[in-house]
Amino acid sequence: MFKFRKGQRKRSKSDIPDAVVNGSGTAGPGQAPSPGHTLSSLPRMTAVEPLPLFKDVSKSERHALFLRKLQLCCFQFDFTDTLKSARQKEIKRQTLLELVDFIQSGMSKIPEAYLGEMIKMVGINIFRSLPPAAHETSSAPEGADPEEVEDYMEPSWQHLQIVYELLLRYVVSSDTETKVAKRYIDHTFVLKLLDLFDSEDSREREYLKMVVHRIYGKFVVHRPCIRKAINNIFYRFMYETERHSGVGELLEIMGSIINGFTVPIKEEHKLFLIRTLIPLHKLKQLSLYHQQLSYCMVQFVDKDYKLGDIVVRGLLKYWPLINCQKEVLFLGELEEVLEAMQSAEFQRCMVPMFRQIARCVNNPNFQVAERALFFWNSEHIVGLISQHRQVVLPIVFEALEKNIQSHWNTEVHGLTVNVRKMFVEMDPALVEECERQLQEKEAMAGEVEEQREMTWKKLEEAAAEKG
Repeated sequence: MFKFRKGQRKRSKSDIPDAVVNGSGTAGPGQAPSPGHTLSSLPRMTAVEPLPLFKDVSKSERHALFLRKLQLCCFQFDFTDTLKSARQKEIKRQTLLELVDFIQSGMSKIPEAYLGEMIKMVGINIFRSLPPAAHETSSAPEGADPEEVEDYMEPSWQHLQIVYELLLRYVVSSDTETKVAKRYIDHTFVLKLLDLFDSEDSREREYLKMVVHRIYGKFVVHRPCIRKAINNIFYRFMYETERHSGVGELLEIMGSIINGFTVPIKEEHKLFLIRTLIPLHKLKQLSLYHQQLSYCMVQFVDKDYKLGDIVVRGLLKYWPLINCQKEVLFLGELEEVLEAMQSAEFQRCMVPMFRQIARCVNNPNFQVAERALFFWNSEHIVGLISQHRQVVLPIVFEALEKNIQSHWNTEVHGLTVNVRKMFVEMDPALVEECERQLQEKEAMAGEVEEQREMTWKKLEEAAAEKG
């Protein structure tokens, strides 16, 4: 098996032979190994030639043929040239498909050691050095945004897809015994799988997501390892590279994991929320994975409503200042969190939260202002506001009045009027008190402005006399 050092890239086209054999040898198609053989002990295979179909040999020969087919599938090809070794590539593709069908139909009858050799073959095919990201290559436009670069398509996907399908069917099969399988699908194997999430091919990341999720569910022994490894990937993304293709898929996996947490939530999981999920909001690529991140955040509050205060204050800490699109995302997530909050936690964070909401209501960008006003469409949120209206209304009242008087967007103006009417119906006396306080504040501000002008006038007169 070829081993790549960290950071090593794929070799150039001229360096890659027509076919490379990894960890296998070969013999002619007619030579069958004894049942005790492994891939490394088979006669070396010098060329890719068709092997008999499983249905064309006797049952006693099928296990030996299975091993020979695994050996053939260890050949690797140069896919930078689609015409190069086309016949051999097709032979390998058909052999992989046959292995998938064979595994699905009779895996329980395959010796344990042969299954281990199958996992080795899978590793030889999928564990590889990933090519440079498109935005890092010389062909990419200078300063290109990774969001705008065209989707990358893995050239060897016609083989890789079947290998992933083989692995997935092995993992999900009811015939797979975890006590046996964990000898081959070990921590090292799982960590290598997680490293592949940086692949730019979304099809590969989708398969990886399904495989890792199934491994997490089936192999209890790997669960702490998977959580820790994903956490480390997020740390590197946030504090070192700020580039990773699979953050969204990894968050999807974490969303399912969080959904399965027992209550009360363990301290290590709360630390993951505070140290990883909340800081992920600060990255400029947030829009690429916000939907999955928001789901994880809400899952925590659904599991333990007492975490609502921590989540809200975390959002406020990383609230965007000048990015309106990002601000709309934050408002949507905040609304979902509030839907899961209880009154006690709402009370703890309502003052800083509604100060921010009031600023959003007054935002000249109509999408931000409109999204903030949509909070009053939620019965649950309105119920929480009603319970604490003595605190909430004085915070947002001035923002509502400014919108009614001067916001340029008619939709925002109409929504603001409706929110004000809602408060009037809720507590007319409180609205009158807020109006009185606002008038006093405006009058006081007018007096301060008058005093300031008089002071400047006196200074000008004094300067004129000296001059």
